[in-house]
Amino acid sequence: MVRGNRRSTRSRDRQDGAATRMSLLEAGGAVFAEFGFDRATAKEIALRAGANAAAVNYHFGGVEALYEDVLAEAHHRLMSYDVLARTVAADIDQRERLRRFITLLVKVVRTGNENSWPAKVIVRELIAPTPHIDKLRREEIEPKKALLFSVIAQIIGVTPDNPLVAQAALSTMAPCFMLLVAEKRVSEIIPALGRETTTDEELADRLFRFTLGGLIQLSASEQTAPAPKHSD
Repeated sequence: MVRGNRRSTRSRDRQDGAATRMSLLEAGGAVFAEFGFDRATAKEIALRAGANAAAVNYHFGGVEALYEDVLAEAHHRLMSYDVLARTVAADIDQRERLRRFITLLVKVVRTGNENSWPAKVIVRELIAPTPHIDKLRREEIEPKKALLFSVIAQIIGVTPDNPLVAQAALSTMAPCFMLLVAEKRVSEIIPALGRETTTDEELADRLFRFTLGGLIQLSASEQTAPAPKHSD
């Protein structure tokens, strides 16, 4: 009987610990979004999470580690790998995969989530980079990047490690990065890009056609480029 009570207590403690950790993650996301990494404090995060002052160190090992977790979680919430993988994994032409990829990106940055902490945290990291992105890069960016590189490489007709692929990926992502960081300002300066004027589908289609045109040109130039000379 005593043994059963101990197991029940340990299970309850684990559940309480997981709940506290999630509360700290949510509170940390909100605090980092509001103040930025440099001005965020463990005291403020713990206060908002309803936890004691030492909770951040206990559950994460410090503000830096919590920030790394928050960055990775923010990126995951904006675009999960599973959703992205399903989007491009269908048995369809690579060009249609690219269209779906761009459509998904446009919808992510135009869903009105600019006031949510995940979007704000990512935007802050883009504008004022910190050295605490190892977990974000390893767990979220690299797997998603590999999917995009694979699609682009097949359209151009090169291997994913070809420099052309990385350069083309930058051109593909840049418009969506701009919308994520400053859609409101961009729409004020160029009203035709506003949500009231251009739908997600229209914008995605135009970005797709623009991107595809560039990739086709890269493919053509790559196929007509002279083969490198090898010295004897």
